[in-house]
Amino acid sequence: MAYDRELSFVYFGPTKVVFGAGTARDCGVEMAGLGCRRALVVTDPGVMQAGLVEGVLKALGDRCVGLFSDIPQDTGVGVVNRAAAFAREKGADCVVSVGGGSVIDTGKMVCILLTEGGGIENFEGIQLLTRPQTPHIVIPTTAGTGSEATCMAVILDERKGQKILSVESFNAPRIAILDPVMTAKLPPLLTASTGMDALTHAVEALQSLQREPIADGLAMHAIRLICRYLPVCTKNGGDLAARGQVQLAATMAGWAFGNAMVGLVHAMAHSLGAVARTPHGIANGILLPHVMAFNLDDAAESYALVAEALGVRERGADDRTAAEAAIAEIRAFLKRIGHPERLSEVGVKEADLPKAAALCLSDGAIVNNPRFVLDADEVLAVYRTAF
Repeated sequence: MAYDRELSFVYFGPTKVVFGAGTARDCGVEMAGLGCRRALVVTDPGVMQAGLVEGVLKALGDRCVGLFSDIPQDTGVGVVNRAAAFAREKGADCVVSVGGGSVIDTGKMVCILLTEGGGIENFEGIQLLTRPQTPHIVIPTTAGTGSEATCMAVILDERKGQKILSVESFNAPRIAILDPVMTAKLPPLLTASTGMDALTHAVEALQSLQREPIADGLAMHAIRLICRYLPVCTKNGGDLAARGQVQLAATMAGWAFGNAMVGLVHAMAHSLGAVARTPHGIANGILLPHVMAFNLDDAAESYALVAEALGVRERGADDRTAAEAAIAEIRAFLKRIGHPERLSEVGVKEADLPKAAALCLSDGAIVNNPRFVLDADEVLAVYRTAF
């Protein structure tokens, strides 16, 4: 396996993982182990409606001092600041996030504000913190974002009309409880789109300019697990064994991209989320094969590894041929799991594309893309191939 520079890297993966059906009820024990006594639970209306929070509240008992559930699909600056104010009012010394990426990212930023004070606008950027933050326990209800194991959060700044990024090693969740029961009620489309989010994390970690061997290993195994088990989950959501394997894949992909970073797919998906409110996982899934085709000349060796993990690299095939097979297989995989294939299918308007393309150039995810991108027209052309 070749790397573009003399090998030197730091791998960071501090989150404790608790895995297994029914482990969500261990959250009280895990919280006590952190020395915390007053938890704020953050979640969203959909998770509440699905009845997934009740067991967590019961397990926490009087350790829970408040519940904040007013979190939208794309969490924003105002939401985070309100949640942090509520947490301060309740005297919380711990945050327990029960939900998907938007909920978890809200929880991460609340942890910062509880420790540091101020508002979220003071913490946009990379590695601004100098000390550990308020402890954070995450119980994912989707299997895709990997946010339960990363030190980054993406938040919509409503005033700017753009998503902002916070990357803080001191704010990685302390504990991730992966309970497949918590994902069993996900409908097929949400199962497919969150799974494609995880697959995108793994693929972009493998192609990143910052890739390294530990992240590569995690990314490749994540791809194997998603390829094998995500179609099972979309057809039979109650298969807890398959659900658990996709959860593990999402966490491994999270660790992979948390260290190697992502690329143009994420920059384009972030921008569509800001401009057209396109759900992040759906945008990633649709855009992934198109961006891979755009990057092909600069990432054939990486995509050949994707082909190996997908099981479609033929014996003796050169890297480019294998990479092309990987792109074709991902297109076929989208069909197999019932995922949308065109942006026009999910409410994106052609008039949205130029603004989204321009936003991409200021998105931090673009920095580690294997093909250098400086012109918004190049991005716009990729959007149009996916439209």
